[in-house]
Amino acid sequence: MNGNADGTAADERGNGPQWQAGWAASVQRPSTGFHKNWAEEGFADQTVRQVVRVTNGGTSARIRLSHRYGSAPLEVAGATIARTDQGAAVLPGTERRLTFDGAASVRIPAGGEVSSDAAEVRVAPFESLTVSLYFARPTGPATFHAQAFATAYRAAGDQLGAVDPAVFGETTVSWYHLAEVELADGGPARRDTVVVFGDSITDGFASTIDGNRRYSDALAERLADRGTPRPVLNAGIGGNLLLNDSAWFGDRAGARFRRDVLDRPGIRSVVVLVGLNDIGFSEVDLPTYKPNPDNSVAELIAGYRELIGQAHAVGVRVTGGTIMPFKGSEYHTPAAEAKRREINAWIRTSGEFDAVADFAAALADPADPDALAPAYDSGDRKHPGDAGYRAMADAVDLAGL
Repeated sequence: MNGNADGTAADERGNGPQWQAGWAASVQRPSTGFHKNWAEEGFADQTVRQVVRVTNGGTSARIRLSHRYGSAPLEVAGATIARTDQGAAVLPGTERRLTFDGAASVRIPAGGEVSSDAAEVRVAPFESLTVSLYFARPTGPATFHAQAFATAYRAAGDQLGAVDPAVFGETTVSWYHLAEVELADGGPARRDTVVVFGDSITDGFASTIDGNRRYSDALAERLADRGTPRPVLNAGIGGNLLLNDSAWFGDRAGARFRRDVLDRPGIRSVVVLVGLNDIGFSEVDLPTYKPNPDNSVAELIAGYRELIGQAHAVGVRVTGGTIMPFKGSEYHTPAAEAKRREINAWIRTSGEFDAVADFAAALADPADPDALAPAYDSGDRKHPGDAGYRAMADAVDLAGL
């Protein structure tokens, strides 16, 4: 359970709201990544404004900040939350100053995380919230999520209360220190959260920036359209590996599965789609595609079983996603294709997952099943575009969640 600055959770003390999942991102070590970002330089006398879309609603909110990969304490001099207008602008009258155990600032130890106190914020499902953080002193490198496919804004000085969005003249497409938004509506806690877990395809690579067109977004919308709305959280990290940690692409799937999936409030089920990079990285020699051992199918299946075992141990259902076609991409080879087919056959037929989402079949080109259908291909032969992510959401068996 997420804690306040004193390390305890309000709901565990018995005198606070019953928190539900609203939004989350999986954090990574500071790195250069594939896009311009501010993670390695960090912040000093600057305000960072970040926009996130929630898939749940509530009347109060709290945020969780992560300094997991910091080497010295992090001082957050101030923070606010508000409903989003457009870009860096917030809706007038909705901004709330956040506190941490009653204080306006908080000091987070190296490797630590804290949650804010509850703030009165009324937000509906699929609306966006803007979180602003002011760092008065140099922070050092920032724990972050590299590929947000959402714009973050930066301004000089303390601009927590800035009305004019033009002061936020710098932008990137990463999230910094912000790991979670939780919501409460005064009702009892529910156990209905869905988490999608995996690599860049789960993360939403090549989806429209600021468009909320990842497959997690489409899945949440599909559930709502069916009259069964549920929070859907995205725990993807671009480049993530099932079996190995990466300085660029996060801790291996098994190592981060508990904190990024099982520790989320109200978790009921998870959709797992990971393994493509474990298959493909060994087929090319690029400095960013490291580590890249030649993993066997048996080793990859053992990695999936580790995730299934962790989930089942706490009563969480697991849907296994088949690895999608990637013919024509930089690391497609006959050996890699043979591994994909064997792994997919195991996912479909082993019975070890509680359900199967056959993404491979749903997005394959009927004329060449080893390739993505052109209508779903973003252009790089391995990542879907917006239409492909919608097709992925449609391939998930809602009854299995």
